Amino acid sequence: MKETRTYKEKIKQFSIILLPILITQLGLFSMNFFDTTMSGKVSAADLAGVAIGSSLWVPVYTGLSGILLGITPIVAQLVGAKEKYKVSFTIIQGLYLAILLSIVIAILGYLVLDPILNNMGLEESVKTIARGYLIALSFGILPLFIYSVLRCFIDALGLTRVSMIITLCSLPINFTLNYLFIFGHFGVPKLGGIGAGIASAITYWCIAGITVFIVIKKQPFREFNVFKTFFRISFSAWKEILLIGVPIGLSIFFETSIFAAVTLLMSGYNTITIASHQAALNFASFLYMLPLSISMALTIVVGHEIGAKRFQHAKVYSFLGVGIAVGLSLLTGAIIYFFRPEVASIYTSDPAVFEMMQLFLIYALFFQLSDAIAAPIQGALRGYKDVNFTFFTALVSFWVIGLPIGYVLANFTNSGPYGYWIGLISGLAVGAVGLSFRLYYVQKKQKNIQFDSN
Repeated sequence: MKETRTYKEKIKQFSIILLPILITQLGLFSMNFFDTTMSGKVSAADLAGVAIGSSLWVPVYTGLSGILLGITPIVAQLVGAKEKYKVSFTIIQGLYLAILLSIVIAILGYLVLDPILNNMGLEESVKTIARGYLIALSFGILPLFIYSVLRCFIDALGLTRVSMIITLCSLPINFTLNYLFIFGHFGVPKLGGIGAGIASAITYWCIAGITVFIVIKKQPFREFNVFKTFFRISFSAWKEILLIGVPIGLSIFFETSIFAAVTLLMSGYNTITIASHQAALNFASFLYMLPLSISMALTIVVGHEIGAKRFQHAKVYSFLGVGIAVGLSLLTGAIIYFFRPEVASIYTSDPAVFEMMQLFLIYALFFQLSDAIAAPIQGALRGYKDVNFTFFTALVSFWVIGLPIGYVLANFTNSGPYGYWIGLISGLAVGAVGLSFRLYYVQKKQKNIQFDSN
C-alpha cells in the first residue's frame, strides 16, 4: 500500500482496497443467502430450519474466526514498519490457532447441539432440518478457518482483489452444489435444507485449496515463504494474536449471538413468524456487508498508516470510511422501503411469510442505519489495535440494553415479535454513540503522543 497525500488519492486508494473486500464479503454471504433462499423454495419448514441453523452457526463462526482477525492489524503494521521478515511466522502461528479453534467448535457442537435444538420448542420437521444442516456444515469448519487466516494475510498487504477473485470462483461451485443437493438432480438425492449444508462444506474446502495454492505459487505472496519454514508453536506469538483477536472475536460474538438469542426467545411463535423474522434478518445481514467491508478496509489502511507513524493520515481515513458508510446506508434504506415486496419474493412463495416479512423489513431499515456508524468505527479502532472498548461496547449495547428492552416490548406490550427488533436497534444506536467518542479519544491521544515525540 502506497502513501497518499491528498484527499483524492486517499479516496482512490481506499476504494481500491474496499471494493474487492465488499465483493468478497457479498460473495461469502451469498453462500448463506443461497442456502436460505433456495431452501425456502422447497418448503417453509426448510426455510425455517436452515435459517435457525444459520442463526446458531453464524455467531459461533464469526466470533471464533473474529479472533483470527487480530492477524490483519498485526501484519498491516509489520508491513507498514518494513518488517516483512516477521510476517510468515505470524501467519503460521495463526494457522495453528485456526486448527485449534476448529477442534474446539467440533467438540462443543457434539456436546450442545441436540440440547439447544430440543429446548427451542421447534416443530419436529424444522428441528430435523436445522440439525442436519449444521452437522453437514461442520465438515467445512477447518478449511474455512484456514482460509480466514490466509485471507487476513492477503488483505493486510492491501491486495484485496485476490480475495475477491477467490471468492468469485467459489460462487458457481456453491450454487451448483446447492442445486444438486437441495433439489436432487443428476442422480443426487433431494435433501432440502440439509443439502445446503453439504454444498457449503464442500465449497469451503475448494476455497481453502485455491487460497493455499495462490499463497505458495503467486507473487507477491510467494516471497514471504509462508509454508517453506517450519515454525514451532510459539505461545508468545499466540498471546499477541489473542490479545488483539479475542476482544475482536468477543465483540463480534456478542453482536451476532444476540440474533441467535432472539431466535431462541421467538421459538414460541409459529413457523410463519420464525421464517419471516429469519428471512428479514438474512437480508439485513446481507446489507450489513457494506459497513462491514468498510470496517475491514479501515483496519488495513489505518493499520498501515499507524505502522508508518502517519497519524494524521490514519485520522483522515477514519472519517472518510464513516462518511462513505453513512451515505451508502441512506441509499440501501431507500431500497428497503420502496422494494419490500420484491425483496420478500426472493425468499419465499408462501403468502403468509411474504406479507409478514415486509413488516420486519421496515425495522431492518433503521437497523442498518446505526450499523453504518458503528461498524466502520470498530474497523478504525482495530487499525489502532484498540479493541477492548469495542468488546465492552458490544456487550453493553446488545446484552445489557438491547435484549432487555426487546424482551419487555415483545412480552409486555403490543409490539409482539417486532419488539425484539426495536430493542436491538436501540442498543446498536447507543453503541454507535459510545464508539464515536472512543475514536475521538484514541485519535486525540495519538496526536498528543506524536506532539510529545516531536
